Amino acid sequence: MLLSEREERERRFKLALRAGLPIILLIGLVLYATLFSNEPLHLTVGNGILMGALVFTTVYFIYFFMEITIDESLIDPTTQSFNYHAFLRRLEKHPPKTLILFIIKNLQTINEHYSTQEVDRMLYILIHRLHSAFKKHGLPKATIARHYGAEFLISVDKHHPDISAILETFIEENATINEIEIDYAFAVVTDIQHNIKNEIVRLKDLIRMQTRQTSRPYDIQIKDAKELSEIEHKVIDALDHRRIELQFRPILNVNTSQYDIYEVNARLHTPGNDPILPKIYLPIVNRLGLGREYDMLLVTHLLEFLPLVDNNISFSFNLSPFSLRNEAFTEEFFKTLEETRIEPSRLIIELYERKTHHNLAHYLQTLHNYRQKGVRIAIDNFGSSNASMEYMKHFKFDFVQFDREYVASIDEPHSAAMLQSLIRMAKELEIRTIAKWVDKPSQKQRLIAMGIDYLQGFGIAYPLKEDELIAHYNTDTEENNL
Repeated sequence: MLLSEREERERRFKLALRAGLPIILLIGLVLYATLFSNEPLHLTVGNGILMGALVFTTVYFIYFFMEITIDESLIDPTTQSFNYHAFLRRLEKHPPKTLILFIIKNLQTINEHYSTQEVDRMLYILIHRLHSAFKKHGLPKATIARHYGAEFLISVDKHHPDISAILETFIEENATINEIEIDYAFAVVTDIQHNIKNEIVRLKDLIRMQTRQTSRPYDIQIKDAKELSEIEHKVIDALDHRRIELQFRPILNVNTSQYDIYEVNARLHTPGNDPILPKIYLPIVNRLGLGREYDMLLVTHLLEFLPLVDNNISFSFNLSPFSLRNEAFTEEFFKTLEETRIEPSRLIIELYERKTHHNLAHYLQTLHNYRQKGVRIAIDNFGSSNASMEYMKHFKFDFVQFDREYVASIDEPHSAAMLQSLIRMAKELEIRTIAKWVDKPSQKQRLIAMGIDYLQGFGIAYPLKEDELIAHYNTDTEENNL
């Protein structure tokens, strides 16, 4: 039995006592006043009022405590684990040593292909098996709660060196439940320093930091809550003091054999000049609502840097769609651009969206305004989602940057055939094509044979730091080759 189920039974029993005792006393008084008095029982107005009061009070108490039982229930009705509010109240009284966020990454897909009854049954089994796994490893008091549909919180009242191993083993053994395939992820924080809600948000950040290249998508290092808080403050401090550093990845123009575009990769720095990687700071920036401030910092730094290199050089960089859709950001973007007198076509904004924006027409008009003023637009990771193809139907992009999987699997006939057809389509639409993550000479040769326009990757040229790029374009040589 789950700890939540046991505590819910105890709560209901106490409610039953609270409801029953007043009723028993009232019944006793009525019986005494009617049956055990010296006078025989008569159906008088007084006795009728007394009996009516007895019925009303009984019904009222039953109804009242039924409402309390529903409103103040400790458990989630589907999984029988704690509900979120009961979980928070419990942890506020007894802060845990370890807090875990355990999620089902593909629950939305599961809901689309299975009935509600099948999904609810799967979730119920999952939570009870998870409880058994902790109990098996000497953690019977591990508290499990349902946060949202696909998110579960687990608190443990002590440090356990094998928390990660317990969860990994559980995931491997429960990859399928009732013939439903499940994709998991989890994150762990220890030594809780702040309120539980803050730690839950940080757990979500940890899961977002996991990269697509991770061999085990659920494998993540256990983090100390104090360490996470320090990272958060360092990110905010870096933004406040504009400590941003750029790295430039050369993109080869196949037709001219020149590097006329550089893709920008940014990272922040601590006061001690230690780098903070994007996979660390971007989730924090987005959660704190600082995405537009970060994007404007990047744009401003780029515009300050562009005059230091050749006028024929363009920079390709990613901006958040949320920034692009913000009118205040757009206004500031073009105001800053106008003040620097930089040729707008030297800026190439990389756009990547996993899902099509709900107000597509308005968003496309925003993108059109950027292009109309000379800024070029590239669609990144093209072919990785249905959204990229949907945008292609309605908007004339300047570049398409193919998803890295096409390059990685270019020797596979099916992938090669798909990439070839996408390149052909782009050419017919007069859109230039870019293949990134080109690491092998064989990949380069095949891509050139397919008619690709631009190539980028370690097999083409290595990234340059800011000072290296400036030095390269301030040499006496006129060649723009690396």
